[in-house]
Amino acid sequence: MMRRVVMSTSVALALALALSGCSEQQPAGEPVVRTMLDGSTPPAAAATPSPTTTLASAPSACHAVVFEDVPLTHCIADPARHRIAMANLGAGKQPFGSLAVFAATVDPATIAFAINGGMYGDDLKAVGYYVENGERLGELDRGTGQGNFYMKPNGVFFGTGGTWRVLGSNTFFNTVGDRPQFGTQSGPLLLIDGKLHPDIQDNGPSKAIRNGVGVDAKGRAHFVISGGPVSFGQLARYFRDEVKVANALYLDGAVSSLWDPATGRIDKGRVGPIIVVSKREEVAAE
Repeated sequence: MMRRVVMSTSVALALALALSGCSEQQPAGEPVVRTMLDGSTPPAAAATPSPTTTLASAPSACHAVVFEDVPLTHCIADPARHRIAMANLGAGKQPFGSLAVFAATVDPATIAFAINGGMYGDDLKAVGYYVENGERLGELDRGTGQGNFYMKPNGVFFGTGGTWRVLGSNTFFNTVGDRPQFGTQSGPLLLIDGKLHPDIQDNGPSKAIRNGVGVDAKGRAHFVISGGPVSFGQLARYFRDEVKVANALYLDGAVSSLWDPATGRIDKGRVGPIIVVSKREEVAAE
């Protein structure tokens, strides 16, 4: 769980405004069973960015790109500058439920960005493998079922210190002995050893707002969220052809959301587990 930090009056006011913008009725969160790759579940509308205070003095770790006519936001976590942690439960061990609620518990000046990532149930609590602050709160799920999560192989994004990885769930089970500081399970893998998941079409009919993560050869974690409907194949190819990672993990679909304090972007919507990329102390002090 991220530390609570006393915020300045101006930042607190900005976050209060952001929270008030999220008081509208939110769409129901998705359970473990997700949008099917065959397009059987209609795609949801794009997440609506909501303005917050812009930290003008801090450069953003995210940048906008266009790939195959689809707008994307590409955020990079660098081990030399950032730390990664998971966040799901707040006060009273209840889920934050939105990025705005989480944002109100931290100092935005310490956050590079935050993005939803990982499976959760109807109660918004994490399911599958989930580790927060070194505590394992969910067991690895290698079972069978319906939906994207059970499209084998699925995978785990995890790490300790500045070492971050994406592995298939079976590979993770067979090769990782020490519990990481953070970990979240999702699925399917978009890329497996540089190749598209065998059940992902080049440009299938199922299109929605989507996000994913991959780790490059330099150890940097790349988070990509679409600004419009994107197919699994398009998202996978962006990770393969532009980001050039070997393994990439699909994080979520229609509820995909990003908080970027440097630009003032904070997407509305209900979320479960949150991947929090914070600045290292020396970077935050710059």
